[in-house]
Amino acid sequence: MEVERGSTVEDVAYEIGPGLGSDTVAGVVDGDLLDKVTPLESDCEIEIVTEDSDEYLQVLRHTAAHVFAQALQRLYPEAKLAIGPPTDEGFYYDVTGVDLDEDDLEAIEAEMAQIIAADSELERVERSREEAFERYADNPYKQEILETEAADEEEVSFYVQDDWQDLCEGPHVESTGEIGAVELLDISGSYWRGDEDNEQLTRVHGTAFESEADLEAFRERRRKAEKRDHRKIGQEMDLFSVPGHSPGCAHFHPDGMTIRRELEEYIHTKNEELGYDEVWTPELNKAELWKPTGHYDAFKEEGEMFAWEQDDTEYGLKPMNCANHAHIYQEGQYSYRDLPVRFSEFGTIYRNEQSGELSGLLRVRGLTQDDGHAFIRRDQIEAEITGTLEIIEEIYDLFDLEVLYKLETEGDNAVGSDEIWDDATRALRDALESLGLEYDVEQGEAAFYGPKIGLDARDALGREWTIGTVQLDFNIPERLDLSYAGEDNEEHRPVMVHRALLGSFERFMGVMIEHFGGDFPTWVAPEQVRILPVSDDNLGYAKRLANRDLGEFRVEIEDRSWTVGKKIQQAHDDRVPYMLIVGDNEEEAGTVSVRDRFENEAKDVDVDAFVDHLRAEVDEKRVEPDFID
Repeated sequence: MEVERGSTVEDVAYEIGPGLGSDTVAGVVDGDLLDKVTPLESDCEIEIVTEDSDEYLQVLRHTAAHVFAQALQRLYPEAKLAIGPPTDEGFYYDVTGVDLDEDDLEAIEAEMAQIIAADSELERVERSREEAFERYADNPYKQEILETEAADEEEVSFYVQDDWQDLCEGPHVESTGEIGAVELLDISGSYWRGDEDNEQLTRVHGTAFESEADLEAFRERRRKAEKRDHRKIGQEMDLFSVPGHSPGCAHFHPDGMTIRRELEEYIHTKNEELGYDEVWTPELNKAELWKPTGHYDAFKEEGEMFAWEQDDTEYGLKPMNCANHAHIYQEGQYSYRDLPVRFSEFGTIYRNEQSGELSGLLRVRGLTQDDGHAFIRRDQIEAEITGTLEIIEEIYDLFDLEVLYKLETEGDNAVGSDEIWDDATRALRDALESLGLEYDVEQGEAAFYGPKIGLDARDALGREWTIGTVQLDFNIPERLDLSYAGEDNEEHRPVMVHRALLGSFERFMGVMIEHFGGDFPTWVAPEQVRILPVSDDNLGYAKRLANRDLGEFRVEIEDRSWTVGKKIQQAHDDRVPYMLIVGDNEEEAGTVSVRDRFENEAKDVDVDAFVDHLRAEVDEKRVEPDFID
């Protein structure tokens, strides 16, 4: 539709219909969530946000952050505010000038309840930059925002509620009373702008919902999530640790390494199905390697790359594998008949994540990707992308994870022409639609070198995790002058596909631990069977079972002088998929009594029948096996 330049999001909604206009809360303009009074100055894509929109909760939580800040400054007038955005789980506000601990949250929360009950209207007010600087004369954080993010603005927006106000672009709900339920969750430390060289601030986390019932459901999800915390389960099952001498890099213990090896072997088979040849590239490289591709500037600017000078040469730990794979391609000579050329690598890379953002296996500095790069002709794009997506669907279905697809498009840091980006984005969109896959468009979220399909996995608790990726890249082949000989004997430029099926083994294992709560499918469980002799007299039979009949599986014998009941309880606590109880009767009959971790039982089971059942379960990689009859 056409509207006058300068029309607001709300104006557009009213043009569509008066009902929609009156229901408008905010707008998504070219992927950005903006206030409904935002003027539109150029052609754009608009989504009108109402109370029924997914984005409404984000707007509500933004207002809840303001309610927190107002309550805080009522109780602690000396508190200085930094930033307070909404998040997927709620909101946070970074503050300084006040010493807070967990015991202070109850009083602040009570003050917030009064502000919500007052149902104060939120009013957007435009003020001059000079007035804004005067208001924040003693607040260096707001001043820096004015000097950077609002440097070119003659006027800046404040949101006023009752007698309190905050520098903010919005959007917000109409009044504080729209917040149905709110809770402050915890306190942590943070650095201004996420930079460890800056001042340390206090970060207060909270959440907000439209109703108390929604908040209670959130609390229940958190309780379940705490029980499934991969750090807790990892310690209980002795799977991994993150040593103090190597923050952000994991030690995999023997049982954790067993799981990792099973994943690696499985992905090896998927890479073979996709036609990838395995390579290995060094973790240490001259920084010069990443300059032509643009990675050097991108990662150095964000402070994510480990780099240092030695003998007048700059070196770095690789933050990605693609430049090395492109270099291997560059060393060869290929014709159109040779393409696709595909390289895969379980490549360890390093990212200089902020220490406050590190979290077990989910956010690390050292990670190993199941990485792959394919060099293809343009006419091979759709087949390559669809083939990869089909394998990805198969992988995530195996782990009972729902895949959510996100098409991430050109951002402000993009390199290359708009034409190249349009072609690449169209190719990814066509591949998704040819497979009938639903997807969301994430405007401006792509990597600097090309659009991508981001893969989020939804786990057993409904949480979403960013794991794998498929990216289409016309830029790196151009920048590195990669080529192949075409059917016309002329040089042509290949297209590069970046893809990771699991993402990184570290993050995927963290997600998998929490998804299954440590109750791993038998094929990947570090201990698949535990034999429980009724007495020491049955140890010989237990050893024959373990070594002769069950030799192809991971089997342990519980040989401690415990009661059978205690042995069963320990195996259950250790999350062992199967327990075989063997006493005099079983030994005499040459059978076993079978019990699984879900407390199903079967007596007098033929040993060969159990072995066949277990072999089928492992070979088929079943997630929820049928118990043996």
